[in-house]
Amino acid sequence: MRTEFEFIDHIKKKYSLDRIGDDCAVLPKDAGTDMVVTVDMLVEDIDFRLDWTTPELLGAKVLTVSLSDIAAMGGVPKWSMLSIGVPVKLWDSDFIDRFYEGWHTVANHYGVKLVGGDICRTPDHLVFDSIVAGETAKGKAILRSGANPGDSIFVTGELGGAAGGLILLESGVRFSATHEKRKRLIERQIRPIPRIAVSKYLAENNLATSMIDISDGLSSDLHHFCEASGVGARLDADKIPVDANLVALSITSDQRVGMALSGGEDFELLFTSSQQEISSPEFSQFHLIGEVTANIGIVDVISGGDVTLMPRKGYRHF
Repeated sequence: MRTEFEFIDHIKKKYSLDRIGDDCAVLPKDAGTDMVVTVDMLVEDIDFRLDWTTPELLGAKVLTVSLSDIAAMGGVPKWSMLSIGVPVKLWDSDFIDRFYEGWHTVANHYGVKLVGGDICRTPDHLVFDSIVAGETAKGKAILRSGANPGDSIFVTGELGGAAGGLILLESGVRFSATHEKRKRLIERQIRPIPRIAVSKYLAENNLATSMIDISDGLSSDLHHFCEASGVGARLDADKIPVDANLVALSITSDQRVGMALSGGEDFELLFTSSQQEISSPEFSQFHLIGEVTANIGIVDVISGGDVTLMPRKGYRHF
């Protein structure tokens, strides 16, 4: 069975779709500005479960997922359109009102205006179609295709926490009934934070040559920009910033590293830079984890004295 990524590549080639391939489409707006636009679909029991979260947190996450794509392009979010498919059992409750309260809490924080959308009835499951648009300076959107051999590879924050939270939720653990470290893992899953401020810093200082958000997993998303840039990569396993709260799970240290490499939905930023070191008095979460190589499509992982190929793992719908 072909994956969704293989299907996207197929239709790109078949129909000559040259605007597809980044976290957002980049469209001309005016003489000094480009518009970056993204769309995300979230389906109940595939992307979320109602017994895991609250309507308010779900509303916040639906918007955050799209805001993370804007951040990955170095954009400033501006407006959104949200379409929802709602089963009658939820329509006849206060669920949707509470959902929009959570959505607007995040929207107001990042200056996003809701300008339209659609509502329809669905038989059983809740469905969201989220469109968000932002702006960048003309020609300054940060693409996946700008990495060069010799560039440093950085990631923001810690990785694997959202995957750890998913394990807990799937095992029946809930946020309100567990201890602090496990709560932090579950929070990474149900209440992610878009890295808008960090993205703005990188864009304003021309620090990133390419960028992508970690939604499918580091190993998968790193392969995405290697393919787009026509490069390879070499990672240092000891430098991968593994979420410290994963010690709350009964797993080995190797398994924790594996979750940091292949777990999705951390919504941190993975980017390359011509700089060997990046520091900021405001942001302390830049982790140098490797370098870009000329070995097209090959991602090596160095662990101790061993070098292995990193398989392309992470979440896939198909």
